[in-house]
Amino acid sequence: MSEDTLVDELLAGKHRALARVITKIENRSPGYRDLVSQLHEHTGNAEVIGITGSPGAGKSTLVDKMAATYRERGETVGVIAIDPSSPFTGGAVLGDRIRMGSNVGDMDVFFRSMSARGSLGGLSTATTDAVKALDAFGKDKIIVETVGAGQNEIEIVKTADTVSVLVPPGSGDDIQMLKAGILEIADIFVVNKADMDGADRTVMELQEMIGMRDASPMAGHHGADALADTDDGAVGRGPGDEEGWQPAIVETVAKTGEGIEEFLGTIDEHVGWLSESGELEAQARQRYEAEIKTLLREDTAALLQDELAARGGLEGYIDRVLRKDTDPYTVADELMAPLEDCVAGARDQG
Repeated sequence: MSEDTLVDELLAGKHRALARVITKIENRSPGYRDLVSQLHEHTGNAEVIGITGSPGAGKSTLVDKMAATYRERGETVGVIAIDPSSPFTGGAVLGDRIRMGSNVGDMDVFFRSMSARGSLGGLSTATTDAVKALDAFGKDKIIVETVGAGQNEIEIVKTADTVSVLVPPGSGDDIQMLKAGILEIADIFVVNKADMDGADRTVMELQEMIGMRDASPMAGHHGADALADTDDGAVGRGPGDEEGWQPAIVETVAKTGEGIEEFLGTIDEHVGWLSESGELEAQARQRYEAEIKTLLREDTAALLQDELAARGGLEGYIDRVLRKDTDPYTVADELMAPLEDCVAGARDQG
């Protein structure tokens, strides 16, 4: 099947074409970049929701219930679950596990497990492109669930409009770890398994932590309003003041579905705030900037690999460095010189 036909079938709503496109994207198969380029103009309509947090917090169960609830509302859903990479094949270790139990057989819930491939935050470069494919396909909601490997999951900011961080009850140590990174990216904190002992204490610890951050001169983009209890199960919900969004704290019991409606309502409020404040466009600009820089780094690295191969590899250069005949900076300058000359020549001609 030609790439043009594949794109046409994806845009026509054929799930098999969607699956084939994402497979090409994940495998970085020949022609995948042309596919993504053709899909780009059809993107920008889906809401992208990131779900992250420590292992055992119940992310997969929560995502399952989210998808089921969205379907009850008549909305279509795409789910990308980033799983740990196999050290032998690079494939998703948990990719064949049975997940999304509530939505089995529902063609309007498209689930795909992808390999983290060891990238920062468990998000492969392919994730952004897979989200574009789901968006162009016409999915209303796209949920990206990460492996939950620690504070490096700030990488999810590059993909999601709304970032939700799950925190299990009684996880005081985990909350202390959050201060180092994930705290800065959370639009919504979800205390899942809220029927367990320690849930109330966890909510209080999160409130204190957010309050301390907001009082800091280094406070992030969320704003500095004081937290306030609400009557609908969310704490600290809302856009806060003119400085930004005030992170919400929502309690859920994903296994029974308790609190899911409130959680999705908070997501809706955040998306509304993004649109009204202009932050949605600002996020898009930041996302495309990061994506372009990432692609430039990848392409430049590939060019350098080709140049190295043409020169017989690095071993000879390393030998010269060891003999003190040259140094690493000079080697780098020498290898970069032809690329720099090509760029300068193209710039002069342009």
